[in-house]
Amino acid sequence: MTVRVLVADDHAAIRAGLRALLEEADIEVVGEAADGAAAVRNARALRPDVVLMDVRMPGTDGIDATRTIVAEALAEVLVLTTFDLDEYVFGAVRAGAAGFLLKSATAGALHAAVHAVARGEGALAPEVTRRLLDAFATTAQPGESDPVLAKLTEREREVLAGLGRGRSNADLAGELGISESTAKTHVSRVLGKLGVSSRMEAAVLARHAAPD
Repeated sequence: MTVRVLVADDHAAIRAGLRALLEEADIEVVGEAADGAAAVRNARALRPDVVLMDVRMPGTDGIDATRTIVAEALAEVLVLTTFDLDEYVFGAVRAGAAGFLLKSATAGALHAAVHAVARGEGALAPEVTRRLLDAFATTAQPGESDPVLAKLTEREREVLAGLGRGRSNADLAGELGISESTAKTHVSRVLGKLGVSSRMEAAVLARHAAPD
């Protein structure tokens, strides 16, 4: 399946570089945007599979743009971030981003992340995951998620635990002895019951709720 991508970054040179890297892997770049407002407009018009979203842009930033794109179900969002912008990464989690990639990532990592997000599986740079977990650990109150987790069935708890370990739908299907489509359905139900927008936010909740 050819993945259709919209590239949003306020630097023309970076957009050009990302386009070249993506097209090397037969990923179709259907449009570009220099700010968050343009990213939302283009996502509405072009309906890409994935928006590759910079976080800091003039006017409407990447977090607000992500929130709108996710809320309107226009596309999955893969956020591009730098290692030292924790507050932006944390905000993008809450906005519903499906994945996070460092701008220093290799071409292979970029290609893999775009395909993973397009499949609905998410993609996480290890460094970003660590810092997100640290952020949740310092802002969440002990046991605050327990009443929410209590809504889950035993199978849904198993799925949530798998998300906490970074498992894809295919991985979950293999581990639980179910079909991939059933795993995807369970993931959707878990996200709905937890009231979160992305696999990443569910994964962080799972890690935070897990006993030490």
